Amino acid sequence: MLEFMDYIQHAFYNVSGWNYENSYSQLTATARALLDFETPRGLRLNLSSLSSPNFATSYAIGSVGLVDGSLSYLYTSLPLQTTSQSGKIDLHDVIHGYRQIQELRRPEESWMWEEWQTGKRIDKRDSLLYGRLYLPQSTLEALYLRRISPTQQLKLSAVSDGRLRNGGTILALHQYDTGKYSAETLYSTDGGLLGLRGLYNFGPDPRQEITEPPRTEDRFYGRFSAGAEMYYGSLNKSGGVSFGGRFATLPAHKGVPLTATLTLNPLMGNLSTTYTVKAGKNLALCSKFDFNVYSYESEVKLGCELWRMKTRIPKERERSIAAKLDWRLDPVEKNPAPEPEEVVGVLKARVDQNWKIGLLWEGRVKELLFTLGSSIDMKRKDQPFRAIGLEIQYSS
Repeated sequence: MLEFMDYIQHAFYNVSGWNYENSYSQLTATARALLDFETPRGLRLNLSSLSSPNFATSYAIGSVGLVDGSLSYLYTSLPLQTTSQSGKIDLHDVIHGYRQIQELRRPEESWMWEEWQTGKRIDKRDSLLYGRLYLPQSTLEALYLRRISPTQQLKLSAVSDGRLRNGGTILALHQYDTGKYSAETLYSTDGGLLGLRGLYNFGPDPRQEITEPPRTEDRFYGRFSAGAEMYYGSLNKSGGVSFGGRFATLPAHKGVPLTATLTLNPLMGNLSTTYTVKAGKNLALCSKFDFNVYSYESEVKLGCELWRMKTRIPKERERSIAAKLDWRLDPVEKNPAPEPEEVVGVLKARVDQNWKIGLLWEGRVKELLFTLGSSIDMKRKDQPFRAIGLEIQYSS
């Protein structure tokens, strides 16, 4: 489950019109959500608040052997009119599961961001500032996010910790997204790392007017995306490269939604494939196969998620003023619109070839969001439960 500050950061992306999913780093996001989820350890409590549309705070305290915690503050120049109460937040926004790839949207033109007054430009670029202090380690984490243009974004993140080399590290990331393709350049002071990655989406260009209707009658109506990344460490004189591809069905697809990915790291010899299918309205299944062509080692993972829904109780309709004055009842609707279903929780489970099992139950009780999980090793007969934890979140 997303932490409150991550939820606010995603709200900033949505309000500012940035598609954070159109990136090479998000190529295997669906498989990671179903197979690589983290199980909590010990007990942890998070109290958060969006005190104003521009300012948010969060406090966390946990107990895993010793008591620790953190203080977080966030400021954004762009007012965020988003739901912040934990009792009203849509769980689909804070629980990442099967991701339905959406149609590409056309980015705004640069002139749409211009604001003029008496012959002078007065427009400003939206930005976000975030800071988090971990106690008692005294580790400081900071983030600066700035929208440069409708297609560009700058992201600076830093960590200050005496246990790190040089006392900390800084990561700079420039993102460029036109919808049809995206490119990212990064630099990290940790090892002098330089990196470049990009993603290209095959099919219609959202920047151009589409004259032909989509071919939804095809057996698989979706989009194929391909990308690559390259990085080089200037201090340790080492580098790396990877390639990846993804096919995912689009919302207009009339069959079963599915997502398939293939990633390859030629230098390390790693080959990874994932296949995710939404087998039912509230059920998704996922499989992953990793293979190394040099050592011939392989790994298999299976996972699933099951959403539990409940029907909302229809609200009692009050009599209208006209009906009260006429001493009559309001006419009964013949075909009333059904109330949308409400998410109660989601159960996630994974298992690999070594019989290591991960279980996670996320949901809401009253005004509290909770995450309950456990890691199990079936080969350890004496102590199969390796970890168990509970995380509770409340926000206002």
